[in-house]
Amino acid sequence: MRAARQPEVAGAGLRLPSEHARRLIDHARQELPNEACALLGGDGATGTVTSLHLARNRLASPYRFDVEPEDLVRTLHDIEAAGEALVAIFHSHPGTPAVLSPSDLREARYPAVQLVASLVEPGLPVLRAWRIGADDVNEVPLLVV
Repeated sequence: MRAARQPEVAGAGLRLPSEHARRLIDHARQELPNEACALLGGDGATGTVTSLHLARNRLASPYRFDVEPEDLVRTLHDIEAAGEALVAIFHSHPGTPAVLSPSDLREARYPAVQLVASLVEPGLPVLRAWRIGADDVNEVPLLVV
């Protein structure tokens, strides 16, 4: 697995432990042909991920995802109880690049980094991180540590 970029990560980027990255890719592969999803908790100020919460895709679709409401409520409660923030929302793209789709942009609801995995090349998954602003979308630094 490779991250699209490996720069130093500032507060606007994402620091992802390599074990969590492996688990996310495994989850994405297990959910094929559908998109997989997960929520990541951690330190919102530094973008450091400290907890990973795999979730079910309510839509069971290869083109869209929606975190199962029961998983969403439970996970947000767990993240808050641990004193963490919702740092990132993960989903996979089974057959397209790791960029946000129009539906991803339209349906984004939380001010968290959007972490996308592409499985276009089965032996070489790609992870990229994005932040959706009020008027723009920017790729943010992703550091797998």
